[in-house]
Amino acid sequence: MPIYKWEGKTAKGAVKKGEMEAPGEAAIRIHLRQQNIIPTTISSKGKEITISLPYKRKVQQRSVAVFTRQLATMIDAGLPLVQSLEVLSSQQENKVFKNIIREIREDVEGGSTFAGALKKHPVTFNELYTNLVVAGEEGGILDNILNRLASYIEKAEALKKKVKSALIYPATIVTVAVAVVIILMVFVIPVFETMFQSAGQSLPLPTVIVLTISKMIRKYIIIFVPALILFFFLFKRYYKTENGRAVVDRLLLRLPVFGPLFRKIAVARFSRTLGTLVSSGVPILDGLSIVSRTSGNRAIETAIMNARASIREGETIAEPLSRSTLFPPMVIQMIAVGESTGALDSMLSKIAEFYEDEVDVAVSNLTSLLEPLLMIFLGIVIGGVVIAMYLPIFNMASAVG
Repeated sequence: MPIYKWEGKTAKGAVKKGEMEAPGEAAIRIHLRQQNIIPTTISSKGKEITISLPYKRKVQQRSVAVFTRQLATMIDAGLPLVQSLEVLSSQQENKVFKNIIREIREDVEGGSTFAGALKKHPVTFNELYTNLVVAGEEGGILDNILNRLASYIEKAEALKKKVKSALIYPATIVTVAVAVVIILMVFVIPVFETMFQSAGQSLPLPTVIVLTISKMIRKYIIIFVPALILFFFLFKRYYKTENGRAVVDRLLLRLPVFGPLFRKIAVARFSRTLGTLVSSGVPILDGLSIVSRTSGNRAIETAIMNARASIREGETIAEPLSRSTLFPPMVIQMIAVGESTGALDSMLSKIAEFYEDEVDVAVSNLTSLLEPLLMIFLGIVIGGVVIAMYLPIFNMASAVG
């Protein structure tokens, strides 16, 4: 058997090294885990294999959706879970995800439950995913649960893509406009300023304003850029605090144009996630706890947790949600009907589908509204600067004429 060199870390962070004779890498990993050592590198015959630590692992959600869909198909076809994971690991092109799947297979092969193996990789498989897998394993419907999970991830990613498309376009246009104005102010306007000074004539008010702004930008740009970076750094630190995130998330929902869009996104995500959990057999209190942590907005999270506390005391879901004022009346009414008829999961799915369509319409309307507004903004800013610089030239030409 070949001899492998290994290096790893204990739970306390101490580095351990050693050599071991084994039939393969899998045997070494199992042996090290039994000693509570996380392997970081394993090498044999000069060939080194790097294993990323769990907190560094980043896998795109669409890759997770494809993996989930394929695993569901294999299990439904009668393949054992370990064999299915082996097949998916061998065909996975992403090396990080390949290692994760392989480690999950080894854990399952070593006697762990599938959900228990997934919980060791929380960055790739979140709490929603692992809780649904627990429900699937306990109920003997793992293939159905995995199909629901794949559909959920695909729809969540589609929703995220729509939101990004709505936000990236205006952000790009404004960034380009600001960059062009700064270039004009720093490099172009000084040339005109020198020419006007040599002419020695009085300047129109728009030209004086532009020249003053140009001087201020050139004088304070060394201070402005670090101050802007510091502002974003401090804002990020503030947003990470409990109070900061609550304040910012509440303000986001009240924005004039984007607020209604963010609210519809939050309702769609809440309905889709809770509907998936309820239909998979997860208890409503556990489901609400998971939904609150995946809501993406602290104001929505607080409303859901308050509702959970009220439900624990005997209220329905609709009653505490109606008091939060964050959920539209139609959503409250549909949830109330779902509770009274025992069809809460299907009602939540209908709400999610409706609001996902609403997000589509809102994104289209927002894009249609922003395009002319941005064009007007660009015309006023850049066109105004150009006109202000050419006004003195026109005056000189008319005086000469």
